Amino acid sequence: MLLISPRSTQGTRSFITNPPCTLCTPWFKVFLLGLILVLTGCGKEPLYQQQSFVFGTQVEISIYGADEAQARAAGAAVLQEFDRLHRAFHAWQASPVTQLNAALARGERHRVTPELAAAIRTATRYAENSEHLFNPAIGRLIALWGFQSDEFKPIVPAPEQIAALVRANPRMSDITLDAASWAQSRNRAVQLDFGGYAKGLALDRALQILRAHGIQNALVNIGGNLIALGRHGDRPWHVGVRHPRRPGALLELDLRDGEAIGTSGDYQRFFELGGKRYCHIIDPRTGYPAARAQSLTVLAPAGAEAGLLSDIASKPGFILGTPAWEAQLKRLGIEAAMVVDESGKIAMTKTLAQRARLVREK
Repeated sequence: MLLISPRSTQGTRSFITNPPCTLCTPWFKVFLLGLILVLTGCGKEPLYQQQSFVFGTQVEISIYGADEAQARAAGAAVLQEFDRLHRAFHAWQASPVTQLNAALARGERHRVTPELAAAIRTATRYAENSEHLFNPAIGRLIALWGFQSDEFKPIVPAPEQIAALVRANPRMSDITLDAASWAQSRNRAVQLDFGGYAKGLALDRALQILRAHGIQNALVNIGGNLIALGRHGDRPWHVGVRHPRRPGALLELDLRDGEAIGTSGDYQRFFELGGKRYCHIIDPRTGYPAARAQSLTVLAPAGAEAGLLSDIASKPGFILGTPAWEAQLKRLGIEAAMVVDESGKIAMTKTLAQRARLVREK
């Protein structure tokens, strides 16, 4: 692990980074922007970009080296799938997830869609591998803190309410699924929230769709979670990771074909009361927002679940903070990662240090 002085952090160059936190705050009402197609290249190999607003954040698809009609069709198909996934996995607006949550709260069996059944099985696997620090079953805690709402009211819940939900100890392993996709839970406190899962799933789906449309080179950015397909012409896709406290990039690196990068931070969805910051990532062990890091970034290797892993793996490391984050990420298959701790000190794995460059402060 490489330790770096917190002064060597601020950047001025423009790269694809997490969007301004005002776009990610929970009181910013989710809406879908009109499709935008921008031609920014020229000659035989243009760069096409399509943008939208979904999953409560800014989404951008950059396609290199395809003709306009092909790029337009591929980008539109990806954005359409993103919108569908947003609705399918929504935690508080009517969706298959809210239907299941209502049944689990009543102690009833409920037949789920094949897509949701697959998500439950996959999320359970990752939850167990992360010692349940990644835990989509704590939807009640997330709602209690006000992070399941389009209209956000910053309020610290009563300690006894938090303690009661922690004692209930809802976990993904409380859910059972039979071969016909009937789901039930022995723990009525289980309420699913796939907010730390759906963006990663969407990244993997995006690559599948782009490849099916014959696209060989593209970069997909969902609120700072990115996945690369091919290259940007004669060079890799060059991206940056946002600084958690200052404008601009903290880190730059080249994304190789099929790799994905994801960041969890306390600056995306949060509120402040009494001089204390409360972010949307809840520690299932305490019931309180994680506070041991400002941000944690992971680089997931190419694979069928690269996007999913990049979204999921950053949560347990962020919750643990230093010094336990690195060992936790290795258990999830992540060798390249960086953490900015609560004091602003930066630590980076040797694997990432060989690939990335910190943006130096002027």
